[in-house]
Amino acid sequence: MLGKQRLLAALPLAGLLVLSGCAGSSDDAAEGASPTAVESPAPGSVALLPPESFAQAAEQPGVVLVDVRTPEEFAAGHIAGAVNIDLNAADFPARIAELDPTTTYAVYCRSGNRSATATAFMLDQGFAPPYELQNGIVAWQGAGLPVV
Repeated sequence: MLGKQRLLAALPLAGLLVLSGCAGSSDDAAEGASPTAVESPAPGSVALLPPESFAQAAEQPGVVLVDVRTPEEFAAGHIAGAVNIDLNAADFPARIAELDPTTTYAVYCRSGNRSATATAFMLDQGFAPPYELQNGIVAWQGAGLPVV
């Protein structure tokens, strides 16, 4: 249960992250030009990326794409190649603990709130800094990128 306690301890931090910019409008992502190359996240931080940059990051060799929405949301449409690990499921900490912490993950949800919580938890568990899709799959689809 230590993992569940850490998840609960990470929730206030994740709330601060959401309030400090992870829940911006999709217009925020359109303000800057997409870089031609995606840099790795800085140690101990999350790389919050607009859809086009997130797509580039997720395509890098060895990056694992994680959708933290519910199985129902995942079934309704997800980014190709994603694995579903529901943030709100009781087994979320255990499923994250099964992952290789040295692997780079690209994490998304619907709008960016749950992915902010998930990536904060992953960092707290000692994972390599992950990529996070700014404004979630809503922004992804808004950018005309495909779902399956």
